[in-house]
Amino acid sequence: MSNFLDKNELLICNEFIENGFIIKDASDMDSLNILQEFLVEQSSKILCKNYKSSNIDWLNNIHKIIEIDQLNDVRLQLIQSINKEKKFREHYYKVAKPFLNTIVGNELAMQIRVNLSIQIPNDSSSLLPVHADTWSGDSPFEVVAWIPLVDCYKTKTMFILPPKKTLELHENFKKKSGANSQTLFKHIEKDLTWLNVDYGQIVIFNQSLPHGNIINTENETRWSMNCRFKGIFTPYKDKKLGEFFEPITLKPISKLGMDYSLPKLKI
Repeated sequence: MSNFLDKNELLICNEFIENGFIIKDASDMDSLNILQEFLVEQSSKILCKNYKSSNIDWLNNIHKIIEIDQLNDVRLQLIQSINKEKKFREHYYKVAKPFLNTIVGNELAMQIRVNLSIQIPNDSSSLLPVHADTWSGDSPFEVVAWIPLVDCYKTKTMFILPPKKTLELHENFKKKSGANSQTLFKHIEKDLTWLNVDYGQIVIFNQSLPHGNIINTENETRWSMNCRFKGIFTPYKDKKLGEFFEPITLKPISKLGMDYSLPKLKI
């Protein structure tokens, strides 16, 4: 099979295949700052609090002015604001554009709604237990672009099981997975990779690999966004084009080809 990718593209592809993820500097820092600023402004409006500190300090320390029982309501209001903002998804795409083009393709479908995670210190209500998205009906042709709005490290980040270890897990999944996600986590904990990601960096990961988070025991709040991307013409499973995804970079010949029909011949 021919491969006409350049050296840098090959390095990115090989890194993604070997590790199951890449961590790269945002390709458009202006767009990332716009996303962060929007969420700072919206959260301060929802909480009726003026912030005098930096955006990073406001987000890192939001747990000092919000109660756990408020958290989900605030998060849902913010998600609603995100998905009403017309340019939000466009800026999101720009932050990861060249890496998505290299790993996924340049005719992309993007998840219609961007998700937001807020994990305050010592909160057990915001956990995402170990899982792979394909186990619940997602297509293996999708990736997740995971964008932190603060520095993420130690328990304030996400984990992922490397591809080789995932293959070992799949070979004897029934025995190794146990009765619940907690049992599975204990079985694979020693093999997990914990992602150290600074604000200004992004993660693109293979959502077919087991991943998740644990209780944030750091003294700062984690803010991160996630959104799925796939090639428009790759297979879909439960999450369909037009329902969950929409095209964002469809090329002219694809549009023409989709509308083309052969001339009708009179018999």
